[in-house]
Order: sequence, then C-alpha cells, then structure tokens
Amino acid sequence: MALRLAMVNGKARDPAALGRFWAEALGWPVFSERPGSTAVGPEGFSWPDPAALCLDLIAVPDPGTVRGRLHLDLATTSAAHQRELVGRLRDLGATPADVGQGDVPWVVLADPEGTVFCVLEPRETYRGTGPIAALVVDCADPAVVARFWGAALGWPVHETSGDVVRLRSPAGDGPYLEFLRVSGPRAWWNRLHVDLLPYPREDQMAEVARLRDLGATPADVGQGDVPWVVLADPEGNEFCVLAH
Repeated sequence: MALRLAMVNGKARDPAALGRFWAEALGWPVFSERPGSTAVGPEGFSWPDPAALCLDLIAVPDPGTVRGRLHLDLATTSAAHQRELVGRLRDLGATPADVGQGDVPWVVLADPEGTVFCVLEPRETYRGTGPIAALVVDCADPAVVARFWGAALGWPVHETSGDVVRLRSPAGDGPYLEFLRVSGPRAWWNRLHVDLLPYPREDQMAEVARLRDLGATPADVGQGDVPWVVLADPEGNEFCVLAH
C-alpha cells in the first residue's frame, strides 16, 4: 500500500489573488476557483491526476508571514532563465527574503503574502521536474523523516548528500521531496502542507492506520468535522489524508 502526493495546500488571506500569482509563477492555469479556495495545476490537469501535483490555496483569517518548515524550490534551465524568472516574479509582487542564506547561487523570495520560496540556479538533478524542482522540508533528522515519507508514499531514496536526503517518485517524474537538516526547535506553524490521496482501491482509514504504525500521530489544527484526516509526521509536520 502507498499514497499519492496529491497537492501542496497553502494558507492565504486572499486565495484568488495568491492563486493568480502562483499560476503566473508556475505557468499553470487555475483549474478550480470557488469561495475561499483557488487551485492551480499543470495544463490539462484533472482532479485527481495521479501523475501530477497541484497547488491549492485555502482562505484562513490570519495565515501569518513567517517562514515555515516546508517551502518550494523552483527549477530553472539556465542562468538567463533564472534571471528572467526572478525578474518576472518580482514584477508579479514577490519580494527578496533573507533567511540567513548568505552568498548562494539561488535566490530567496517571498510571495505577495510572505511565504518564502527559492528560485534555484540551473542544476542537472532537476531537469525534467517541471517548474517545481522540490518540496523541501526542514528537519532535525533527515534520515528518520525520509524513512517515514518513503514508506508512506512508496518513494525510494534518490540521493543522500550531506545534510539532505532526496526522495522521488518511482516513475522518475515530478518534483523531489527533500529533507534538509536544520538546527533549533520548530517555533511556527507551516503555511504549506501536503495532502495525500489513497489510490482508488485503497481505503482511507486503512491508510491512516498504516501511517500511524509508521510513526504518524493525530493532529488538531482546528479542522473540526471534516472528511479528511489530519496527521503529523515524526517531527510534527502536519499533513492530510484525503478521502476519494
């Protein structure tokens, strides 16, 4: 058994406006827009598409503007492409962000609501990922957290390099899921989290039980009575298991 990485779920004050920003940033159309929610995905995306990842922005009263433990890395194909993309994102409303990165070849920005993301310099590793190179999770012990997520998704370890462990879909497509060692305790909630979807013949609650056996714990983020189940990974990062 395994689950699909279905979407990145983001909190927003104005999901329609932020959805337009991310649609332009990623070159994706808006495929769903309703009161309090805007979703963008690759051209031709139809929910649920097991071969693609989408971004769903949900309205909350005060999502905060702090850096979370999950952020997006955007891919580029050349130095010129990186410069063009950064310039275009700035024109769309992104602003420079300082998270202590120092002198690095990638560019750290914040979207119009303050969510931090990176525009990477061209890297061979990320050729063919699409506009999102990686979902990056800050953690104290990358190996432990990567084992949990690898078992949850059925994704093998693609590479272990220093303080980073990378997972990728067995099909070799889409973004990487990366776990980056950072120091210090968690001191904020995540503006972004991932939503997982069982495969059609898999039962939601059976998958929840399997995740609990792997080390997930129940989480309360004020969700109330909803058809999805909110859990946290071994380091407390919340995620949702959706129903079909």
